[in-house]
Amino acid sequence: MRVGIDGFNLSIVDGTGVANYGASLATILRQAGHQVEGIFGMDAGKRPQMREILFFDHFGHGHRLKPGEIARKVGLKTVQARATSRLIQVPLTDAVDKRSFGFRLPDFSALWTSPLLFEAAWARFVYFGRTTTVSMPNPPEVMHWTYPLPIRLENTRNIYTIHDLVPLKLPQATLDNKLSYHRLIARCLAMSDHIISVSEASRRDILEIFPDTNPNKVTNTYQSSPVPLEIANGSLEADAGFILNTFGLKEKGYYLFFGAVDPKKNIGRIVDGYLSSQSTLPLVIVSSRDWGMSGETRMLGADGSVYGRNLGERIVQLQYLPRVSLFRLIRTAKAVLFPSLYEGFGLPVLESMQLGTPTITSTTSSLPEVAGDAALLVDPYQSSAIAAAIRRLEDEPGLCEKLSKAGLEQAQNFSDARFGERMQELYAKLGIA
Repeated sequence: MRVGIDGFNLSIVDGTGVANYGASLATILRQAGHQVEGIFGMDAGKRPQMREILFFDHFGHGHRLKPGEIARKVGLKTVQARATSRLIQVPLTDAVDKRSFGFRLPDFSALWTSPLLFEAAWARFVYFGRTTTVSMPNPPEVMHWTYPLPIRLENTRNIYTIHDLVPLKLPQATLDNKLSYHRLIARCLAMSDHIISVSEASRRDILEIFPDTNPNKVTNTYQSSPVPLEIANGSLEADAGFILNTFGLKEKGYYLFFGAVDPKKNIGRIVDGYLSSQSTLPLVIVSSRDWGMSGETRMLGADGSVYGRNLGERIVQLQYLPRVSLFRLIRTAKAVLFPSLYEGFGLPVLESMQLGTPTITSTTSSLPEVAGDAALLVDPYQSSAIAAAIRRLEDEPGLCEKLSKAGLEQAQNFSDARFGERMQELYAKLGIA
C-alpha cells in the first residue's frame, strides 16, 4: 500500500519522543513493503525548480508558530477561510544532500507539503473550532497522523495516534489550553477511522475520559525505538572510550537522566533522591528542551549547583546531544533514572533496556507495562523510594547484571518486528491489509 505519515514532529530540530515514533513507524512500514510518504507543512515556494531546496532549508531549521502568531501573520479571516489545504509534491533528487538529517528524515518514497499546514490548522481550530481538510492527487490508502491534529486527508482512511492524555491526567504539568485540548481529542475520536494508543494504560485513559468512544475503535500497538546502526554495530568498549574522552565519565560510573524539562519528568525528586542516596557516582542530566515550566529545575544552577550549593562534579548537566552520542551515554551508564510521574509509553526505559542498562522507573501509567520485571519500580512521588532503589543498585551484588539481562529480554517485546506485526494485525482488522 501507499501510506502517509505526517511530519509535524519530525521537523522539530531537537527531536521529540513523537518524532522517534514517526520515524520508527515509517521504518517498520517500509520493511513490510509499503510505500511511505511524508506530509509536511513547509513552505517550498512557488517555483517548482526551487521546491526541494526551500523545503529542506525550512526542514533543517524547523519552525513553530503559535495560533496568535499565525493569526497576526496571515489574518483571522484567512485562517477562518482556510477550510482546505492542497498539498504539492516536493521532488526527491540527489541535488540536496540529505544525509545530515539522519533519523529525523525517514526513507520516504515521496514528500508532500503545504505552507504552515499544521500551524494554520491549529489556529483555525483554536479560534473557530473547525478542522482542516487536506487534499492531494491520488491520496494514499492510509494516512497516519502521529499526533492529535485537527486535520483530515480527503479520500483515505485517517488513523490518529494518541500517545497519552497528560494534559487531562496531570493538568498542572502542561501549558496546554485544557479546553482546546479536550475538544481536539474529542474531535479526533469522532472524525478518525481508527485510533492507535501506544500502551494499555493510554488506551484505558482514552476510554475512561471519553466514555462514549467505541472500544473497538481504539487499538494499542505499542511501539519500537530502533538503535542507531553505529551503536548496534559498535561495542561497549568503544562507546566507553568515547564517553570518557568526551565527557570525562567512566564506564558504569554515573547515573543518567535524559528527557525534556517538564514537571512530569520529576527531575526535582530525582535529584533529591540521588542526593539522599549518598552515592559517590555523579548524576548526569541531559535535557533536550524546556517547555517553559521551570519550577522543577530552579534547584539546578547552570554551574551544576543544587539549591545554590556547589556540589563539584556530582551533578553534570548536558544540553541536547545527537542521537548516537546519547545512546553511547545510555549504554555506558550504571543505570538510567526515569521515575516519571506519567508516560504514554516511556521511550527512555525501552532504549535503556535495549542497551542492557538497568533502569529505575515508576509504578505509574504505562511504565510497568514497558519495564515488566526488568527494572526497579518505585513510587515517583517519594524521593526516599528513588534513593532506596539507587542504594540497592550499589549494595546488592549481581543486581545490575540481573536487570541488564532481563532488560535485553524484555526489550524484544517492543522490537521493530513486533511493532510491525501489530501494525499488520491492525490493518487486517480494518480490512485494508
